[in-house]
Amino acid sequence: MNRFYLISSFIVISGLLSLYSCDSSKTKEENPATDYSKTENWLSLPVNGSKNVDVFYVYPTAWYKIDPTEPNFCAVDHPMMQIGSQRAFDRQATAFETAGNIYAPYYRQADAGYTLSLPTDERWAVIDSIPAKDVIAAFDYYINNYNNEKPFILVGHSQGAQVLLILLSKYMSHHPDVYARMVCAYVIGYPVTTGYMNANPFLKFAEGADDTGVIVSYNTQSPSVAPGANIVMANDIGLVINPINWKRDQTPATAEESLGSYMPVDDQGRFGFTPHFADARINSAKGVIECSSVDENAMYQISSAMGPGVYHSFDISFYYYNLRENAQLRADCFLEK
Repeated sequence: MNRFYLISSFIVISGLLSLYSCDSSKTKEENPATDYSKTENWLSLPVNGSKNVDVFYVYPTAWYKIDPTEPNFCAVDHPMMQIGSQRAFDRQATAFETAGNIYAPYYRQADAGYTLSLPTDERWAVIDSIPAKDVIAAFDYYINNYNNEKPFILVGHSQGAQVLLILLSKYMSHHPDVYARMVCAYVIGYPVTTGYMNANPFLKFAEGADDTGVIVSYNTQSPSVAPGANIVMANDIGLVINPINWKRDQTPATAEESLGSYMPVDDQGRFGFTPHFADARINSAKGVIECSSVDENAMYQISSAMGPGVYHSFDISFYYYNLRENAQLRADCFLEK
């Protein structure tokens, strides 16, 4: 099999070497939020939002610096990012398409290599600048122009998940009427810590399969990954819920219990249903989901970006069909209320 890079945080797209970028040295005032009244600044705008629930999706890092002298943020119309974000959408957001109408903005992203090289608090400041400014502006525009007071689901992975944490903290605290319509926030591929929850006491972490107005989060890795060796987690301990059995304790869920994964199925990297592939068990000490049923070396051959045993690129793919079922369940429960 040719090496196909399924990389949430580094999407390699050959031939796109054009230097579209925004100047990260500018102040926030000189870098206003992207104009989301323009349809070209949306990755996904439903033609007919016929479902009773919406999904607001924020894709993972789809751009990285080719030249180290480039700025640390890309432009909203960078071709590498736009193509990479579509690929991420196809393998992640589609898990939620049965539950709601999917809205997804383009947003100016931070370079993952630069961001992940920083301590956790400094990472937060970087994402809180340009990326979060754009996504919050997009969400506000969506609420005021597209949502029509429908319930909604938030979905974000990796950089997109961290942006959602900032949106939840900053926007929802000032818009309780909007927060009251949130079915669930799937904040996947970035740790949601106890410290974050304590700083935002109005937010709730999921306790089971069907509670609403809650955050669902986890990060996936092999049991062989030592504490602190997962670059995404750094030394953070995340709150976790098991995406197969929807328990908060360390009860293991076997691959046979899984509804299926969405994985590469041929040499061209096309994705498809893969049954009974990934198991899941919470490791509370590390604050992660550990998956032991997959071939660690094979996964590293497909996506080596984060190092052996770090399944960051597969956080959603491993549990794609369980997430699909769960989003529908939570939406149904919300609507029944």
